[in-house]
Amino acid sequence: MEYPELVPGTLLRRYQRFLADVRLDDGREVTAHCPNTGSMRAVNVPGCRVWLSPSDNPKRKLAWTWELIELPQPDGTLALASVQTGRANRIVEEALRAGRVPGLAGYAELRREATVAAAGGQAARLDFRLDDPERGTAFVEVKQVTLKEPDGHGYFPDAVSARGRKHLEVLAALAQAGQRAVLLFCVAHEGIDDVAPAEHLDPAYAQALRDAAGLGVEVLAQRCEIRRAGERPVAIRLGEPLPVALERRFREPGGPA
Repeated sequence: MEYPELVPGTLLRRYQRFLADVRLDDGREVTAHCPNTGSMRAVNVPGCRVWLSPSDNPKRKLAWTWELIELPQPDGTLALASVQTGRANRIVEEALRAGRVPGLAGYAELRREATVAAAGGQAARLDFRLDDPERGTAFVEVKQVTLKEPDGHGYFPDAVSARGRKHLEVLAALAQAGQRAVLLFCVAHEGIDDVAPAEHLDPAYAQALRDAAGLGVEVLAQRCEIRRAGERPVAIRLGEPLPVALERRFREPGGPA
């Protein structure tokens, strides 16, 4: 996925969930839309370099959207993380259509926002449905991961997620009914090398994830690759697979084992 020409600045603060104040490199201070409903734990870091996408749409209340943040890593390097959760499905869709998701390549048809029956007869919506005359159907739900904790590992979710648990329940029911059901973690932080359920933040989600995997839900993770022109980010795509550690628990560095 190609970015529009991004504009650099420094994050001053994020507030009221959907707003972020940024000082652009030219000295202007602007308010940007923050398209992320989560806690943004570990990626809401004032003082860090950020990248905004501009819009000239006169109907928009805000002319800027916060796309990326550059985060210092323990080894002294900098890692980009995408805070724009609305990009994740597009990134994954491009990868699915290009056959770059191991195990999910080669399906004849892809549909977005597949509606399926949930518990109690209610309808639930998953991100993708893949169909093929020979391989059958696969349902795919995508979750963006940006939480890197001080132990160096990646975790999901970054706060209690009742919606996330509901998606797991739907996937588990599909798997029990003999359908292929897949949870794909789209790891949108260059510094994350693996993913685990965030039991320290949402123990109910962590247990639901392990239960779903035990019932046949496939749990996959792939890291996003961000291409630069000089130092400016210009494109993002789904890259290499990463391991998922369902049983790992977060422990503070230096804490008890």
